[in-house]
Amino acid sequence: MGGEVTLGIGNNTPMSDGIHAAMSEDSGDANDNTHSTNTQLHSREGAGAPSLDEQSLIEKMSHSISPDDASQLSELGRVLSQHTVRDGDVASATEALSRATTRSTFDTREVIAAFVRDADSQGIHLRSAGVTLEGVGCSGTDSSALEGSTFGDVIALPYTLYKAVRAHHNSKNHMRTVLHDISALARPGEMVLVLGRPGAGCSSLLKVIAGIRHGFAGGVHGDITYDGIPQEEMMKYFRGDVIYNGEQDVHFPYLTVQQTIDFAVACKTPAKRVNGISRQAYIEGTRKLYATIFGLTHTYHTRVGNDFVRGISGGERKRVSIIEALAAKGSIYCWDNATRGLDASTALEYAQAIRLMTNLLKSTAFVTIYQASENIYNCFDKVTVLHTGRQVYYGTITDAKEYFDKMGFVCAPRQSTAEFLTAVTDPDGLHLIKPGYESKVPKSPQEFEDYWLNSPEYASLMEDIKQYKATVDTEATRQLYKESMRDEKSRFSRKSSTFTVSFFEQVRLCTQRGFQRIYGNMTATIINIIAAVVQSFVTGSLYYNSPSSTAGAFSRGGVLYFCLLYYSLMSLASMDLSQRPIVVKQKHYSFYHPAAESLADTISGFPFRMIGMTLFLIILFFLSGLHRTAGTFFMVYLFLTMCSETINGLFQMIAAGCSSLAQAHSICGILMMAISMYSSYMIQLPSMHPWFKWIAYILPIRYSFESMLNAEFHGRHMDCGTTLVPSGPLYENVSDANRACAFVGAKPGQPWVLGDDYLRVQYTYQYKNTWRNFGIMWCFLIGYTVLRAVVTELNTKMTGTGDALIFKKGTKHFKQDNDLESFDEDIEQKEVYTSSSAGEDSSDSFEKFQSVGTFIWKNVCYTVPYNGAPRLLLDNVSGYCIPGTLTALMGESGAGKTTLLNTLAQRNVGLITGDMLLNGRPIDESFERRTGYVQQQDVHIAELTVKEALIFSARMRRPESIPDSEKCSYVEKIIKVLGMTEYEDVLVGQVGSGLNVEQRKKLSIGVELVAKPDVLLFLDEPTSGLDSQSAWSVVQLLKKLQAAGQTILCTIHQPSATLFEQFDRLLLLRKGGQTVYFGDIGKNSSTLLEYFERNGARKCAQDENPAEYILESIGAGATEEADQDWHQIWLNSPEYSKAHEDIDEMVDTLSKTKSVNDVNEKPTKYATSYLYQLKYVYLRTSTTFWRSTNYIVSKLMLMTVGGLFVGFTFYDPGNSRIGMQNTMFAVMISVVISAPLMNQMQVRAIDARDLFEVRESKSNMFHWSLIIITEYLSEIPYQFVFSTIFFVSLYFPLRTHFEASSSAVYYLHYCVLFQIYYTSLGLMILYMSPNLPSANIIMGLCMSFLIAFCGVVQPMRLMPGFWTFMWKASPYTYFIQSLVGIMLHKKPVICAKDELTYFDPPTGQTCGEYMAPFLKYGTGYVKNENATTNCAYCQYSVGDEYLAFISAPYSNLWRNFGFYFAYIFFNIFAMVGVYYLFHVRKLVVLNPDSIKKVLGKLHIRKNNT
Repeated sequence: MGGEVTLGIGNNTPMSDGIHAAMSEDSGDANDNTHSTNTQLHSREGAGAPSLDEQSLIEKMSHSISPDDASQLSELGRVLSQHTVRDGDVASATEALSRATTRSTFDTREVIAAFVRDADSQGIHLRSAGVTLEGVGCSGTDSSALEGSTFGDVIALPYTLYKAVRAHHNSKNHMRTVLHDISALARPGEMVLVLGRPGAGCSSLLKVIAGIRHGFAGGVHGDITYDGIPQEEMMKYFRGDVIYNGEQDVHFPYLTVQQTIDFAVACKTPAKRVNGISRQAYIEGTRKLYATIFGLTHTYHTRVGNDFVRGISGGERKRVSIIEALAAKGSIYCWDNATRGLDASTALEYAQAIRLMTNLLKSTAFVTIYQASENIYNCFDKVTVLHTGRQVYYGTITDAKEYFDKMGFVCAPRQSTAEFLTAVTDPDGLHLIKPGYESKVPKSPQEFEDYWLNSPEYASLMEDIKQYKATVDTEATRQLYKESMRDEKSRFSRKSSTFTVSFFEQVRLCTQRGFQRIYGNMTATIINIIAAVVQSFVTGSLYYNSPSSTAGAFSRGGVLYFCLLYYSLMSLASMDLSQRPIVVKQKHYSFYHPAAESLADTISGFPFRMIGMTLFLIILFFLSGLHRTAGTFFMVYLFLTMCSETINGLFQMIAAGCSSLAQAHSICGILMMAISMYSSYMIQLPSMHPWFKWIAYILPIRYSFESMLNAEFHGRHMDCGTTLVPSGPLYENVSDANRACAFVGAKPGQPWVLGDDYLRVQYTYQYKNTWRNFGIMWCFLIGYTVLRAVVTELNTKMTGTGDALIFKKGTKHFKQDNDLESFDEDIEQKEVYTSSSAGEDSSDSFEKFQSVGTFIWKNVCYTVPYNGAPRLLLDNVSGYCIPGTLTALMGESGAGKTTLLNTLAQRNVGLITGDMLLNGRPIDESFERRTGYVQQQDVHIAELTVKEALIFSARMRRPESIPDSEKCSYVEKIIKVLGMTEYEDVLVGQVGSGLNVEQRKKLSIGVELVAKPDVLLFLDEPTSGLDSQSAWSVVQLLKKLQAAGQTILCTIHQPSATLFEQFDRLLLLRKGGQTVYFGDIGKNSSTLLEYFERNGARKCAQDENPAEYILESIGAGATEEADQDWHQIWLNSPEYSKAHEDIDEMVDTLSKTKSVNDVNEKPTKYATSYLYQLKYVYLRTSTTFWRSTNYIVSKLMLMTVGGLFVGFTFYDPGNSRIGMQNTMFAVMISVVISAPLMNQMQVRAIDARDLFEVRESKSNMFHWSLIIITEYLSEIPYQFVFSTIFFVSLYFPLRTHFEASSSAVYYLHYCVLFQIYYTSLGLMILYMSPNLPSANIIMGLCMSFLIAFCGVVQPMRLMPGFWTFMWKASPYTYFIQSLVGIMLHKKPVICAKDELTYFDPPTGQTCGEYMAPFLKYGTGYVKNENATTNCAYCQYSVGDEYLAFISAPYSNLWRNFGFYFAYIFFNIFAMVGVYYLFHVRKLVVLNPDSIKKVLGKLHIRKNNT
């Protein structure tokens, strides 16, 4: 056969179009072959082997795969993962595999031949394309260095706005060039490695290639084509063929691997399938094929997981991402820093998986990788090197080193090629320059670029691009793409659609996935159902059997209002944007419209919301004694369901349009206030002011509330009961004609009130509007759902992640050097402020930094409970660290490296056995303070600058006897040593807006160094996430510390050979925490390599990385296994015996020697006194508040807007009876606003708590109580200021008692004492909670109790006797009593005309005479005392009578004032106490193990009896 055989599985054929591997009998360099699309459409003449799709294999795979088949597929994957284009055609590799295989059950060549026949006969087309870039560049707004904001900017708001407008205007003229004139050529099936330091533009280049342009304000220029098709056309018609995959693996964590893969394949299942196999068979077969090749068949039913949800490993999750991208059937793939956080073995497996994918799919891949080893580097075909946005090389990987060698640079021994290529672009990198070239080598980015543009390699690249473009038949490529897309797309899809399946199929698939997500994480659903049931029981018992008379009318309305309000709050709590990155990614994969996911989310969540709501309503409806008829129940059920879904749609629509959850909460918080007030329960339509009355008509809750009240009160005769006027001993024989109900809607002479009359007068509701309201609710529901879908579709842009430096306000910055090595003015400022790897290298940089003793650990075991059984994480690990040595701790992912480090540093909680000794003696309580521990996670306070963070650490960790000036001086020295001088005044910020990865890592190290640890320095993966040059600079810093006499133990992954050889000793672990090796590494790793080679490992090649070699030898990696038991080999080795002899000898010798530091020194837990700590911790906390402008402004806006909204909603309620009620509701809302304010402070406070518990408490920096006290003290001043604004916005619009004797007292109660109270309450709830979601649930429960039992929604006189104790215990009872009392005390009541009760007196009596006996003991007054007919009676004459009616007498004002202090002091002590119990003593409430023990004991006793 002389023809070309093309196997298309995956990529662009009507299958996921899975494996599109070009199989050719002819060998040769693929780079020399011209690419012709026609060749893909038809076979060469006479060859008789046309292109094909993989459907036949899918048909075979849809049936069970035998173990032999799976084994051969895995072997095929292994071969293809190591095959590059330069090795010739893939056929050579697969042919060799086929010859080596004697099994007949699964013959690769036979399957390929079947593919060819089937695809040829059925006209299946294959898509693939090369990429050409000519002069491509881009620019954006220069926002890489900003000035931080403070609360002072809020105070000086006009000037701040002026500066912002001016800065925005200037930004239009200050564009920053991100990429300069990049050129490239990548043929189909090639992998291109993109190298450069952080900020070089690697991610930007990948985004530009993938067509993601919206992040570049200055636009993109240059020519980008895909086999001649311009990028604009490709993005419009074939967007799904160009795939960008970010470095983060974003998946739904609660879906299983099988569900994730099936969904991806289903979204790309073509309409035309070979041999007409079913859709389900196609999906199953494709999944089996990919999972077998990528080694994931054993994880089908395991959750994918993420950083917080336990699931598959990081390497396996990365392979799921690859399969998902493969299922997307892209022609071009862009992988951005995909190996970040992976260990060396898993990173290599990832690169090999990408290689396998390009071989199978014939796709083109651009990949950025930090710290790429030689094995990873060799997986690629071509490499390009970027230097601050400028291209300095593009060519084959074999020619790259030679190119820079000619330039004058020399690759150091054992330095990987990728490390060498990156180093030449780093002014502070490891440079070896040929003799005589010192003045010739380029120094600035411009010089590197000029050298490249004038090189023969550049000329050759441009010639290759020219020839390639001349060879490619663009029209044929375009026609191929169109025909292939037409075959794939559903017949229900639009012709211009880039999606494979129709919109309705997308909704179906997303709905199915929505149900899978809910079933995967039933916890939230179950908690919501349980919460609804508990709430219904509590509320139902509170309103238990509400009176059927007029006395219970208000309560019945309250029950229905509570139903609507509760589910509105649940809708508010259900807002979630965590799925947005996944939706954005899958939209770019052309899986589905985001609008389809929006509709599916609504549909899939509805049945589960209905379960909770049904139980909630059944319990509440019958407990509270609502009108127990089927018609009433189902009408209430219908409108509660409609309103709940409509409000949920409203909040979800707003969340869809917001960029963050905080922004959504701030908007929905105000909206929630409108919903609660304008339902017409708190303030009725007649009392609403015209400027806000329209709100009641545009919110759906009002229409549902009207229909629910109509269902409850329609046709109902409510007995007057106690509201009959006049009543009493003297009026027992009075006829009904001479008295009436003192109730809204009452008629003269009628001892009952018709429910319809009550609704008509009180609310202006009419029963005839019920079904009109039903139609209106459908309009709201459909409208919000459609609007949410539209907004979701439009608001799904892929955001950038560039780092921006934020300088402390008032700092002088942008100081740039003017020498030859300074970067030009167009590049990112984070490159200008990059860390110097060397810093200021002075001999006394680390004076007096030597460690005081030898740290030894012997037979350390660590056991934790797991699934009810003990699990051993560390298995008799022994070792030692002596001063002046650098010890590496290595092992694969899950081997227990961090676990061992935490155990040695006394940071683990569990069963720990073994000895940990310092100078041969047990460690004391000062050990944690005297050791430095650099964690893998760089956790710091975002609002502090680098220098402030370091100074705080020095003050807390070093003895108080040392002068503050000396501590600050030493901090300056450490800043210089770490090369952080240029950004010492930069705020730490958040990832993406603050310090970059390298700078954060340097700060983490600096925080420990300024403490001058005199025992040991632990570092947990300090090079994780860094590029090779940053990693080199960190290790060089450790070498300096080692030279100064420091003892260092450091875990490390992905080390290059040069990095690895900087260490003196190695402790190597395998999975299970078992030691594989402990001893010297030796020069050029000779001692280590000799050990492994002597014990059966293969010989390490001269150019091989020893770190990767030993990990491979012991079977590290997600799919590797060792041939022998290396742990047992270690236990039987002479090295093991020698190590234990050395340990025993050191223990014996050191224990007899008195250390200098042990003399006259009493060990203490903290380095400083409590008052000293209080001073500086409070100073730090106050500083963070002053700079937390987002938090401060959100609090300010909530209280300002909330105050104005409530104040002008209840503006001038007047002296009427309804005015009294409106005043009470205004006060209640002003108290209820504390709930969102407490939620705000909890979100902020938990960050400080987490930082303290994760890092600061482990080092004993300061006493744990200070984190609570300083947080509380820092909140109070802002609460005072903002509550004053709220007070002014609310109190004066109510136009009641302007005199100081009332307003000042109100201010004292609300703006001082109430603020002090609820601040302590919010923090107390947070500190008793394990996390923020739990705090939200507890907060919601507490607030519902406090508000329900405060006497407003249900008067105390109507509460069942059991619940009156809650009315007395609720602090909100006393706050509302006092505040309402101040507003209504001595306020005259003048009833409106419709509030008066009319009746006729007996003949011969005036109204005054008739009512005189009643008014002696009753309340109110008669408006027309001298009249003889139609007496007009008002229920209250003064506000104090209304206060007595609601159990809030003014006389309790100062009694309540004393109660406040009791509640406040209780909260403060409880705040400290619960933190001590739950976070210091680690008390666990309802511990499952404890419950099992108790149940076990009870079972034993039962059996004994």
